[in-house]
Order: sequence, then C-alpha cells, then structure tokens
Amino acid sequence: MKAIYRVAMIAFALGAAAAQAIAADEWLPVREISLEVQAGSPLDFSGILTNPAIDSGHRLIAGRGGRLVFADAPERPQRLLCASLAWSPASGGFPDHAEADRYAEQLARHGYNVARLHFVDANLMFGRKKDLDFDPEILDRFHYLLAALKRNGIHWIMDGLTSWRGAYGGYDDRWDPSGNLKTALYFDDKAFAHWKRLQEELLARINPYTGTATIHDDALALIILVNENAIEFESVVHDKPGKPPYDPMIGAPFNRWLKERYGSTAALAKVWPDLHRSERLEDGTVALPLDRYVDTARLRDLQAFFSDTEISTAERMSRVLRDLGYRGLISSYNNWPTIQTGLSRRGLDVVTMNTYHDWIGGYQAGGRIEQVSSLADDLNYLRMIAATRWLGKPFMVSEYDHLFWNRFRYEAGIAVPAFAALQGWDALCRHAHGPIVLAYGEPYSHKRAMLPYAIALDPVARAGETIAALLFRRGDVATSDVTVPFAVRGEEDLSEDMQAVEPPWLTELALIGKIGLQDQSVIEGISVKQPRGTNDLNVILETLRANRELPTSNVTDIDAGLIESETGQILLDRRNGQLRVSTLAMEALAHSSLRAPVDLGIMTVENADGPGAIALASIDAEPSLETGHRFLLVFATDARNTGMRFRDREEKVIADYGRLPVLIRRGAVDLSLDKSARRWTLSPVGLDGMVHPPVDQGSGQISFRLSNDTPSGPTTYFLLELTE
Repeated sequence: MKAIYRVAMIAFALGAAAAQAIAADEWLPVREISLEVQAGSPLDFSGILTNPAIDSGHRLIAGRGGRLVFADAPERPQRLLCASLAWSPASGGFPDHAEADRYAEQLARHGYNVARLHFVDANLMFGRKKDLDFDPEILDRFHYLLAALKRNGIHWIMDGLTSWRGAYGGYDDRWDPSGNLKTALYFDDKAFAHWKRLQEELLARINPYTGTATIHDDALALIILVNENAIEFESVVHDKPGKPPYDPMIGAPFNRWLKERYGSTAALAKVWPDLHRSERLEDGTVALPLDRYVDTARLRDLQAFFSDTEISTAERMSRVLRDLGYRGLISSYNNWPTIQTGLSRRGLDVVTMNTYHDWIGGYQAGGRIEQVSSLADDLNYLRMIAATRWLGKPFMVSEYDHLFWNRFRYEAGIAVPAFAALQGWDALCRHAHGPIVLAYGEPYSHKRAMLPYAIALDPVARAGETIAALLFRRGDVATSDVTVPFAVRGEEDLSEDMQAVEPPWLTELALIGKIGLQDQSVIEGISVKQPRGTNDLNVILETLRANRELPTSNVTDIDAGLIESETGQILLDRRNGQLRVSTLAMEALAHSSLRAPVDLGIMTVENADGPGAIALASIDAEPSLETGHRFLLVFATDARNTGMRFRDREEKVIADYGRLPVLIRRGAVDLSLDKSARRWTLSPVGLDGMVHPPVDQGSGQISFRLSNDTPSGPTTYFLLELTE
C-alpha cells in the first residue's frame, strides 16, 4: 500500500511539474532593476498632485464637517494618500541620508502626501540591552527621514507604541506578539510610565534636522496612541491552547468594576445565571469568562468593562501628549470592528481602522490564503470598517491590503480608493514594509522576493497605488451626498456576543452612500435603527428612492448582485465578478470574467484574455477623458516570483516563495474609445516611468489591442497621446 502511495505521489509531482512548465510561457520576467520614477514622466504625479510646503498654515486639523483640512483652508477637505513605512532590519531599516532624500522625493512623485511611521520603537531598540537605550545611528536616520519627508510636503503619522516590547531592553522578538505590554498599559502603572517615557524620549526630543521636537512639528498630523490595542483583540492575539482566554491581570480590575456597578454578589447573581457559588464580589473572586465564544451575561459585562477601561486609558494617554505640548490629532483602537470597540472610539479625535482581504500572518512555508475574490462577498472587508466610522470625525484607513499571492488582488487598486472617496474618508494607507523601493535586488531577506506586505516589489499592487493616487487623492471619484447613520444608544447596544459587529446585510449601504455611527439622539431622517434586527434593507433603499436621495435610474438590486453608488460612478456586479468606475477623469474595470463588452462611457473593454484590471486616466493639467490629449493606461493581471511553488493545485498553500526576478502574467485586452484624433500613439511605459517607442498608432477612431508583453519588457503602464 505504501509503495502504491509513493508511486501516486510521484505521478502527481511529475504532473504538477509538467503543468508548471506549460504555464511558464505565460509568465514574463520584469526587466527593470531601477524603479526610481523619472522626473516629468507619465508616472511622476508631483505636478498633478502637488504637496505644499508644510508650515503652520498647512498643518492638518479636523474641520467642522469632520474632514481633514489645512489650518488656513478649513473649507477645503484634504485627501491623504499614505505611505506605510513599516521597516525592520529584514526589509532594510531606515535609509541613510542620501537614500532618504531620494526615497522621500520618490514618494512625492508617486503622489503620497503623508507617511505612517510604524514599529519605530522596535527599530530603535533592535539589539539594545538597556531600556530606552535607542541605537544612535537609527535615531539619527529616523530624524533625517522625517526632515526629508517634510521637505517634500509629506506629513507624518506616528504610533505612540507599536512593538509588544516597547522600549524595554534585552529582547530579540520585537516584531512578534510575545510581550504583554499592550495589555499591561491598562492595568499596571509601571507599564504606563514606560509608555510615557517613550513619548518623552522619542517624540519630545529635538530633531536636529528640523530644529524642533517631533511632537511640536506642524508635519505631525496624527498620533495613534498604541497600534491595534483593543483589550479583546490583544487577548485573541495571545490565545494559546490550554491557556485561559484572558490575562489574569484583568481579573482584579474587573472585580472592582463589578463591585462599583452591582454593589453585592446577590445583585450580580440576578443578572448572571452562571455565577458560581464560590464567586463573591466581596472577596474579589468573580472569574473571567472561560470561553469568549460562548455568549453569556458575563461576557456582556466584560465588554462594558473593556469600553470603560479603553476610554479612560485613551484619555489618560492623551493628557500625557497634551502636557508635552502636542496640539495635533489623536487616535487609537485602529482595528477590531466590534460593537464594543465602536463605543471605545466614540470620543477620539480621529477614527483609524485596519482591514485586510485574504489575510495571512507570516512568511513560513505552509502558510495559507483562501484565494477568493473580494467582489464575491461585496467587499466585506471595506464595508466592515465603513461601519466603524463615527460621523462628524475624520476617518483614516491606517492599514489595508488585498494580500499577495491572491490572484484577485488587482481588485484592491480600484475598489478601495473608489469606495473610500465615495465615503468621504480622509486617508488611505496600504500596509507594507514600504510602498516603494528604489531598485529590485536590495540585499535584505524581505526584498529578495515578493511577499505579503511587500507591495513595493509587486507590479500589481504598485499599479493599484497608481490608480489610487488619481481615483482617491486627485478626487476623480466624488463623495456621496447621501448619508445613512447607524444609530448608537450606548452600552445598551452590547449583546452577549463579544465578537458582534454591524450586520453585513446592512453594511451593503456603504456601497451606495456614506455610512457611519451616530448618536441616536441627534439623528434626523432615515437611519439604521436600534435594535438592528428591526431594519429592512430594501425598505431603506425604497425610502431613499422615495426621498429622491437615490436616483430612480439607480440599478441597485442586492439580490441580483448589482449595487450602484448614489453618484452613479461605481457599479459592483457580483455575479459577473466585475467592478466598474466611470468618472470625468478616469474609467476603470476590475473583472474576473468578461462575457460581453463593457462600455464605461469613453472606454469600452471589448475583450480580455484573462482576469485583471484596466484603467484609463487623463493626465492633462485639466484632467478630462472627453477633451484630454494625454492618457495613462494601467493594465494589471497577476505577478509572482521566479520558482514560486505551492502545495496544492488551487495555489492556496505556499511551499516556496521563490526569488527575483518578478514575473508578470502575460495578458491582453481589446479597447475602443469613443474618441477620434488626427493621430494617436500608444507607447509602453516602464515601471520606472520611461516612455518606450510606440507599439501602436493610427488616425481617426481609436481602438487597439493592449498587451503587456512589449518589446521593452512586461509592464503595467502605457501612454496614449492624441494629436488633433
């Protein structure tokens, strides 16, 4: 039997190898080494998306309508395209001065106007033995990078704490959730004092390259007090088989909170049917829940305790920053979209949230993704965080990604910026070690191949960021005029389910117009009421139509899988796996199937030889698809590493990430434009922005086949130029 099994496995391996060999022709190696975008090239957005000099007038603040604005232009909302700088030694760490200058300039050319500095504490303390003993070279590089970003008009977002080890010395696991500092901050004064010292030593220190303390600098737009620090989430992060679900340090404070609320064991027993006779409030022996997934009154009270604790701790931390002279914006609890954490975020200056589609937590062989489209569940990862926003406050996506190696990740570059713009969100930060690299082949372990969270090496993710710079930051997609508040009463909205979130069937509204949380007492007009089960989505839609807030021409039919934005610019076609965007300056299509031509207005996608994303964007000074003469075409299929291997035919389980060079899947689309010209030319644009000789040209009506297999090598970019 074992021999037969071995023969079968050998046959399977040979078959898989043959299939890979046959498919090899479909994968084209990227030829570029340098990825520095050339000045004045079609990929240089610094002239389209200008970054003004940062000064007191260009300090970012929360405007009256709950949008981010500059201090001297409070009537004009600002959209921030955020560069995630989550470096570690494995991805190169902070650059030296010369490279920092080049890097910051490149970020501006790519259209970024804010950067999030992430895991700074871990970098400063890497290899250090004593508490708060920052590596002086890393500190110098950090300070210089901040100055270089500021010179290029790029604001900063900082974590007050990212690493579970904080600035304690003697640890070599600073990027792993090994320590319990994030939980201890709530309950241990020594832990809180350590966090306070970290702010004093890092943020309140004078930066020699700007001449001011970081915490006083006009470039510092936001401080996230602690990254991903909800108590329940931290408990889940530290879950281990055989271990109680909650840290014992929570027990005594929870008993004190219960004593203050109920007064006696007898009163508590009337509310908790499962209270054991050995548990007494008077003795402080009431136990924490033994299972977070079994709904109980005990869990409901624990949620209320968590919210009270999180609110008071955020207030305490904020006072520390204000006492240090910080006058900027503050946020915290930037993930975990539960009803409970929504209450905790209620009083923050800004709501920040992280979200992922097809998440994976590491780089080890055997890691698994689900290899599913985000359109198949109506972009649930975006709808879920849309429902965490508090209306009247700025909202920033501090982390998001549709992760490599998911073959549908081309969807993110259209879906996220389009719906973020529709919602009127203020900032988008696609999470990564860094959003760009200056060149392929850097000698660091996390840059030797594309990896999850390494979007800089991924032509598909980079194409998405290019689209996002225009759809979102340039403002190609309009913000909806329709707002449907989700009513909030307060603690009474908590159920016995610790994991409860806003019902997904109601968050479908986020694909039509703006949604967010709002105090029930101030809501006027249509809303999602409490309790949520009393709401009928179709009734809400019909009311919007009856009120003429939703045009009668709107084709939304949830059951049929069609959802159109109130603006008419975005259409999700779930059944056909398509997302369409049509604006005056850009038209775009993400598709997993194309059974018939798709007319987007100016551009019609006639045919495609496989799934992917295609976008046509005007890059004239006054962008217009109808009257413009220069257009950037973005065409993304899929990409992988050379020698990349999987353990299954569905390519869900990674066996080997492989190595550089990156390979782009060959693809072609047939396009026609409702435009004509005396002469038109189509030229490939390299990943570095270099314009190569034309691959097609003509006169009159414009139509052509667009192939990413060009004489200069595979690419995701093309320049279409018209002469009248």
